[in-house]
Amino acid sequence: MLAFLGLSMVVVFTYLIMAKRLSPIVALIVVPVIFSIIAGFALTTDKMMIDGIKMVAPSAALLLFAILFFGVLFDAGLFDPMIKMILKAVNGNPVRIAIGTAILSLTTALDGDGTTTYMITCAAMLPLYKRIQMNPMILASICVLSLSVMGGMTPWGGPATRVIAVLGLDAAEFFIPLLPTMALGAAGVLYVAFVLGRRERRRIGVMTLSSGGDDCYIDSIIGHGEHKRPKQVVPNLILVLAVMVCLVTGLLNSVISFLLGFIVALIMNYPRLDLQKERMLAHAGNAMVVVLLVFAAGVFAGIFSGTKMVDAIAQLLVQTIPPSWGHLFPLVVAITSMPLTFLLSNDAYYFGVVPILANAAAAYGISPMEIARASVLGQPVHQISPLVASTLLLVGMIDRDLGDFQKSTIKWAVLLSLAMTGLSLLTGAITLFT
Repeated sequence: MLAFLGLSMVVVFTYLIMAKRLSPIVALIVVPVIFSIIAGFALTTDKMMIDGIKMVAPSAALLLFAILFFGVLFDAGLFDPMIKMILKAVNGNPVRIAIGTAILSLTTALDGDGTTTYMITCAAMLPLYKRIQMNPMILASICVLSLSVMGGMTPWGGPATRVIAVLGLDAAEFFIPLLPTMALGAAGVLYVAFVLGRRERRRIGVMTLSSGGDDCYIDSIIGHGEHKRPKQVVPNLILVLAVMVCLVTGLLNSVISFLLGFIVALIMNYPRLDLQKERMLAHAGNAMVVVLLVFAAGVFAGIFSGTKMVDAIAQLLVQTIPPSWGHLFPLVVAITSMPLTFLLSNDAYYFGVVPILANAAAAYGISPMEIARASVLGQPVHQISPLVASTLLLVGMIDRDLGDFQKSTIKWAVLLSLAMTGLSLLTGAITLFT
């Protein structure tokens, strides 16, 4: 019954936001509360909601300070030199713009952080998309696919870090066999960018933009506002590198890294108190919307986990696999990781579901290592889930509806996951026979 209610809750929730019956914030709270009451957990629903909010509080704080940190640096013009270089290379050709977006997002996604990837890529490319009236949904699709490949499989990325920790695996042994899969994934992102760019080129044509003179489009996009601090580019770059080192090495907690980075960036670039207040208010709107969405997602995840609907769905999955299919277990995990990671947070899936799957696979002689590798192959689909905080940030940055974004991206996400699963089988990263 719990498995049925859990699946029903997810279906209802997905329909309501994709059909635009409810906003994501409302749906993330109202739907699980109703299903919790139906399941008989009315008296403990508030506790589960609080537990969920506590669970996502670090993510909300991380996004809040990351938005403010990068917002201040964008205002100061840190990324202007890189943006100018990219804009000169792509000019007004939609194919080049899409491929340039892919190269930039694949590179920035190497640190495994979605917030960094999206904010840098959008800062560089979104003004150009708007300038030539190119669909910004292409920008968002390319960004999430890039992050799913580069941030989803590296040992320092969120999904891999979780599964390596929960199953007690060696990071190098997990990662090295997946390198060909990552290479294919990156090539797949570039191909998707080419296809989408070519489609836009047929729609809007190629626009030749002036890269010099009074009508230089680069200057019009980047601007020369009073908040620019061109003399602070090098100190700001050193600050970003310091924050990234702290994130990658774990020297400081990620929330603290961005908090301290924001404070230093604010004081260094805008020592006057009135300018500091002005810059914080300039980014407060975006930050507040994202934080609200994250807390709403925490309510959903808290009820989903607290009612044991997650466990019931996982057990149902294990029980429905016939014993004769035991040798196919890694493939089953890879395929089911797409819907399961869409429906669940990474914490819920990798800490709650994957151990169950690994224990079930052990009965067929399959190592936890293969289950771990298979479990990250559905990350392209996971990245379009409304439970992913950075995705909510991305959708907000391009000013589009979450449901429209999911409709636009789901096909490419599924195809990319299937392609990476196929190559993983061919290279032996996961196997069908023990």
